[in-house]
Amino acid sequence: MGRKPNGASSIYQGKDGYWHGRVTVGVKDNGKPDRRHVQAKTEAEVTRKVRALERARDDGNVRTAGQRWTVAKWLTHWIETIAVPPAIRESSHAGYRVDVTAHLIPGIGAHRLDKLTPEHLEKLYAKMQREGKAAGTAHHVHRTIRAALNVAVRRGHLTRNPATFAKAPTLTEEEVEPYEISEVRRLLKAAEALPRNSARWAVALALGLRQGEALGLQWTDVDLEKGVLRVRRGRQRPKYKHGCEGTCGRKAGYCPDRRQTRPDTSDTKSRAGRRTIGLPGQLVTLLRRHREEQATDRALAGQLWQEGGWIFATATGGPLNPNTDYHQWKDLLKAAGLRDARLHDARHTAATVLLILGVPERTVMAIMGWASTGMARRYQHVTDTIRHTVAKQVDGLLWDADEGTPAEAE
Repeated sequence: MGRKPNGASSIYQGKDGYWHGRVTVGVKDNGKPDRRHVQAKTEAEVTRKVRALERARDDGNVRTAGQRWTVAKWLTHWIETIAVPPAIRESSHAGYRVDVTAHLIPGIGAHRLDKLTPEHLEKLYAKMQREGKAAGTAHHVHRTIRAALNVAVRRGHLTRNPATFAKAPTLTEEEVEPYEISEVRRLLKAAEALPRNSARWAVALALGLRQGEALGLQWTDVDLEKGVLRVRRGRQRPKYKHGCEGTCGRKAGYCPDRRQTRPDTSDTKSRAGRRTIGLPGQLVTLLRRHREEQATDRALAGQLWQEGGWIFATATGGPLNPNTDYHQWKDLLKAAGLRDARLHDARHTAATVLLILGVPERTVMAIMGWASTGMARRYQHVTDTIRHTVAKQVDGLLWDADEGTPAEAE
């Protein structure tokens, strides 16, 4: 028999008694052939392994040569060098990091990356929920590992992503109960008694702005003469580092010499989010009054005033902290004597008001900053007001109002 051509697979029995196979699957970074080795106790078994490796090579599914990543090493590399700002948003990076350090590395980090299976992930999700973690938390962890492994697949460290085959934790979406019109009026009435920023809640309930969008507004974003407001950016949660190099013994956010490491705002993350909204006349009046009240705050603060142009500001002109804003919402609900609700439910309420008014879906999408019509189903809810209105319409159509008998056909 003649000599096999260069690059052809070979099968032979070694001095150790095992059968060995070698398959050329490509070229290494240094230009040398990438020869993979398999072994088995029998010639038939090693032949099957060689044929399988050849098929994987021909289909382009061979793992890239190099270090054998563990899940922990890959996730650490991904969160520290790949999935980092400005490639992704600061808030996204913070969420990914929590998932990686608190859940994924402790749970599955010791596995070899190429040996990770969907079952490993499903067991992790189940364990998290048994230990009391919410299904939403487990679902977020699932999205994080899926994103990290997608990059590993694209770079050739994996041939397929096991997270795409794992069953994601089931999310039970709670039905949001938006406030009725009468309750919205009570909230707006209670807001009038606030020492400052009462118009903040009119903006939330009438326009449905997200918290970050409302707190990121500046006076240059509104034209009270034309009655329009432009959404261009969102307020970010502050992030700090020590200015004392940790000698104060406190967390960075409470350090006397703390330094802010995150910008106050970031641009809206979608084209649909950048929008112009018409202002109701009463809201224009409220914003005019609010601007006058802010001028009084500026005069009282004197040299302490920090001019940032914020519509909703602290007593010294600084941007409002989202955490402070959240607690003020909770206090407002108590002052109005209403049931507890998330701050984001104010956005659901605003969307439902547009449903009550019969505003066309495309217009609702433009006002709310939605990119897909499916968001309307999530945010617009059937309230008692709508139910009663529909019931009256059916009543008048099917029954004679005077006699209580079925209406005669025309």
